[in-house]
Amino acid sequence: MDNMQQQFVEAGTLMLAGMVFVFAFLGVLIVFINTVLARLAIKFPDPIVVPHSRANKKSSSKAKGDISPAVVAAISGAVKRYRAQHGQDK
Repeated sequence: MDNMQQQFVEAGTLMLAGMVFVFAFLGVLIVFINTVLARLAIKFPDPIVVPHSRANKKSSSKAKGDISPAVVAAISGAVKRYRAQHGQDK
């Protein structure tokens, strides 16, 4: 029984040591990568992209909230047809 308990303690110690080693390795790796990336960002900065402003007639009318008369007519016709079929005439 004493041998089994000793093996469990040894296994726990080995597991804890492995977890600490992996945590420390990953921490050092993150610090190293961030340091290298910071130096590379100074040498090779990202280009600044200027968005193109397109003055499209359709997009400007959508921005104002204008609805085309064809869409209004289609919606009105659909509502009238629904009311006629379901007996909700006013």
